[in-house]
Amino acid sequence: MSMNFRHSADQDNIIMTNVDTLLNLGKEHSLWYLLFATACCGIELMQTGASKFDVDRFGMIPRTTPRQADLMIVAGTITHKMASRVKRLYEQMPEPKWVISMGSCANAGGPFCKYSYSVLKGIDKYIPVDVYVPGCPPRPEALIEGVFKLRELIRLESNLRKEGKALPKRSPIIVGEPAAV
Repeated sequence: MSMNFRHSADQDNIIMTNVDTLLNLGKEHSLWYLLFATACCGIELMQTGASKFDVDRFGMIPRTTPRQADLMIVAGTITHKMASRVKRLYEQMPEPKWVISMGSCANAGGPFCKYSYSVLKGIDKYIPVDVYVPGCPPRPEALIEGVFKLRELIRLESNLRKEGKALPKRSPIIVGEPAAV
């Protein structure tokens, strides 16, 4: 009994792409996030990771150390005293790294900055923010939309560059705004 195995290259099994697309595909589908959450935004952030919304299904895994995270989610009221800690955590994250600012307090100080000298008027004064998620507090659906906006941003990034050339400056995205055409 003779078995004749023949292998032919089927056109449907050939994928042609560039290195940037391949690397970005891996990065956008495996975001490991570090949380810095306070106040009511922290509660909404916990809901996003719980069973109903389950961001793990999008390849997002929470990390407890900044050295293993590539995404930082800053949520809630940030005081001037906390801002230096947030910056230190951000600096400990390896490149490439991204930041989502969640809620009115993290974005612009919220209702507390008007009457308190200690509240920071936006975390972007200390670290660069890639995606702003507005709301007081924003719902888990809004945060998930922010994650998908970030994934679009990651998909378009260029990974390969000449030695010594700086990374291009990224412009932040605000969730809920119509996309630029």
